[in-house]
Amino acid sequence: MKTLLLNEIIGLEKILDSDPVAITFFIGYMAMFASAVFFFTERGSVDLKWKTSLLISALITGIAAVHYYYMRDFYLSTGQSPTAFRYVDWTLTVPLMCVEFYLLTRPFGAKGGTLFKLILASLLMLITGYIGETSGIENNVFWGIISTIGYLYIVYEVFLGDVAKLARGSNRPALQKAMFLLKIFITLGWSIYPLGYMVLPGNLLSGLFEVSSIDLFYNLADAINKIGFGLVVYTVAIAESKKTAVPA
Repeated sequence: MKTLLLNEIIGLEKILDSDPVAITFFIGYMAMFASAVFFFTERGSVDLKWKTSLLISALITGIAAVHYYYMRDFYLSTGQSPTAFRYVDWTLTVPLMCVEFYLLTRPFGAKGGTLFKLILASLLMLITGYIGETSGIENNVFWGIISTIGYLYIVYEVFLGDVAKLARGSNRPALQKAMFLLKIFITLGWSIYPLGYMVLPGNLLSGLFEVSSIDLFYNLADAINKIGFGLVVYTVAIAESKKTAVPA
């Protein structure tokens, strides 16, 4: 039994040493897990109104850690992209990231309708993206266009919609800085996902680079976006909590 386990560990180590995609699955799992523990622990360092925000950050990275654990095993066993696992992860975590947008701006006047629109747009983006990625080459572009509409609406909301108006109307430097960083995540970080979709066979950027590299980009983007979102929320929560702290 010990010999079998040792051989499996040695085999896993060889694969990780030679396969950068496998390495990013492993690093993604560890980074997400560590971040979930950090955000959950730090709930005790912020005011009551910010505890839910950090809990959501912990849930996002915790859910991602579980999925990355299984995606890593799936990839190592089959050598194929874990598309179904990845979309299940995104379907849970991306709407939660929209909830983070809402919770971040709620203390400054955000309405529930804004949250509903963000979640609806994210689900449109993800569901149609999954259909396009799994229904065959001839349907890639059509479903990709619909998915991109959902993404572009989220971009609009952050730059010109209700979320942007709240940030501009606030005199809180912490919120304004946070929204600036979140705009970068939305435009640069999230753009990796539609670009990765468009290099699939039959799509607009087909042949631009190897399809086998998509998981490498997705894994790095996931780690940066999900952990980064949480850190932005954490920064605002700490800054706002210090303002209301009672001097000793």
